[in-house]
Amino acid sequence: MRLGYWLKKILMVEILRGLFLTFSHLFKKSVTVQYPREKKPVPAGYRGIMSLLRYADGQERCVGCGLCEIACPSNVIKVVSAEEEDRPLKRYAKEYTFDVTRCVFCGFCVEACPVDALAMTPVYEYAVYNKRDLFFDKEKLLEMGDRYFPAQGAKPDYIGSCESELFLLAAKAKGYPTKSEAAGPPQSEDPDAKREGPAQ
Repeated sequence: MRLGYWLKKILMVEILRGLFLTFSHLFKKSVTVQYPREKKPVPAGYRGIMSLLRYADGQERCVGCGLCEIACPSNVIKVVSAEEEDRPLKRYAKEYTFDVTRCVFCGFCVEACPVDALAMTPVYEYAVYNKRDLFFDKEKLLEMGDRYFPAQGAKPDYIGSCESELFLLAAKAKGYPTKSEAAGPPQSEDPDAKREGPAQ
């Protein structure tokens, strides 16, 4: 035991093992990414900077309910809602601000939105010289949504005043009539049926 201990000390076995491990990587493929010239693709579901979405006709999805503002643990979202002039009781987000410097990218705002108006983009590069450039308004958030989520579906026919696909499915499951069902069955176009009077 004593002889083996001193042989390891004299021959520097531990150092030779470390050098062998180091030199063995010289013949392996390099994994170094030359950032920023080379960028690795981000995985699906990556939570980057938030964005606002539109429908296929260009209409904004956001209805200004403020649930994202309530769900945000860092209080980085501020929503000011207003009513549309030509549509009573129809609200929209008049102002929408988002502070990137305080965001923790948890995604709670996206989960809380009842109309799927929010989405997390794959953007992770937001180093700027002026911190005020990271204070996004509604126009900037909509621009990012148009850039990273250009393919959006048409606005569906919702039930009532709540504009949520989840609410639509829940309402159908409870037996509430849809808009087409509430209108009733189409009237008969048989001309003979129109001539018949009330039953005696």
